Amino acid sequence: MKRLTIHAARLEQAILELGRIGVNGEGGLDRTTFTPAELTARNWVKEKAAALGLDVRVDEAANIWAARRGKSGGLPAIAFGSHVDTVPNGGKYDGALGVLLALEIMLVLKEQGIRTRHPLELVSFSAEEPNPFGLSTFGSRSIAGKLTKRDLEGVRDDNGTLLIDALREAGGNPERFEQVRRKPEEFAAFLEVHIEQGKRLLRRGIPVGIVTAVTGIYREEVTVVGVPNHAGTTLMQDRKDALTGAAEAMLALERVCLAHQSDETVGTVGRIANDPNAANIIPGKVRFHMEIRGRTRDDIQEAVDKWEVHAALICSRRGVRIERRLLLDQHPVAMDRLIIETCALQAEKLGYPYAALGSMAGHDAAHMASLTRTGMLFVPSLDGRSHCPEEESRIDDMEKAGNVLLHAILDLDEKLDA
Repeated sequence: MKRLTIHAARLEQAILELGRIGVNGEGGLDRTTFTPAELTARNWVKEKAAALGLDVRVDEAANIWAARRGKSGGLPAIAFGSHVDTVPNGGKYDGALGVLLALEIMLVLKEQGIRTRHPLELVSFSAEEPNPFGLSTFGSRSIAGKLTKRDLEGVRDDNGTLLIDALREAGGNPERFEQVRRKPEEFAAFLEVHIEQGKRLLRRGIPVGIVTAVTGIYREEVTVVGVPNHAGTTLMQDRKDALTGAAEAMLALERVCLAHQSDETVGTVGRIANDPNAANIIPGKVRFHMEIRGRTRDDIQEAVDKWEVHAALICSRRGVRIERRLLLDQHPVAMDRLIIETCALQAEKLGYPYAALGSMAGHDAAHMASLTRTGMLFVPSLDGRSHCPEEESRIDDMEKAGNVLLHAILDLDEKLDA
């Protein structure tokens, strides 16, 4: 008997079709949250899901849900999907692959006349990526109860557009936003397929990654305060230069993370503001965002502690001071052991090599894990590229991950009684 598989050519065609929505002159996608291009992509997903006979609805946070009934009444849903919004000038696989595989699996089950015991729910989450409204993983945080109506009030993008107006246009309901929250008893499991966005699988020649945990993210706004002064008349030994002090602090972060025992502990400075930012004035204040990601809470804290020691020495030596403001402290989130084991078993049955690895990026799965047992699968990214037009994955790898997802869902459907 031929083993049930997804249709690779059909998946590839869907990737190309959705990938034309929001394409810019550089070949990348400008499909950022609640823009006209993203609204078009949303409609595309809803139309495809409705054509499969799925029950399509948009919740208060504008998440798209497409449900397929189960044959055993009263069982909670097995949900799977991802997101279709992109970063500016992004690629066509990040997020979209998870939604398109969900559509493909729903189609395969329909074609084969397979009815699962549990209801199945495809989901395309709103605003997963960082966006002009400053609320990433918006949809998944909303249904997990981590965002409230108050968090929406007065939020605008750089053009002055209110989040509540954009949300309403996308089909959400800011007035009834509190009703978006889902209950744990509504779900049996959640699974997400995503591109890796790194080189670990590619380097090892492994087509399927089984995620053990979603990275923790620690982010601070660091302000280095020195003394602004004349660039020509202030001798070098008399300077309290905030910019050179900040530069040394940034490099200290790099050294700490390079020396860390875990290669999944990484540090980034991604935003810098220099004041007064004039050619003939010694900088008096520099503000930057410092981020550390790691597999465990201890790994992150160790990096923070070591950086603090370096920063204190830099301040003492240079005569500057540092002010710190916590922006984000998102703990690592472990994926569900049963789902990990189920995905591994199905990969083995299919004859696919696989590797267990941590996710070094944040994902909607991290928030779904607060509602239900959750798992993720990764697909290799060519050259480790993502968040750029060159983002690409091989259809053969995507097919393998899709088949593991399909059979994991069917296996969980049999295993889980709730």
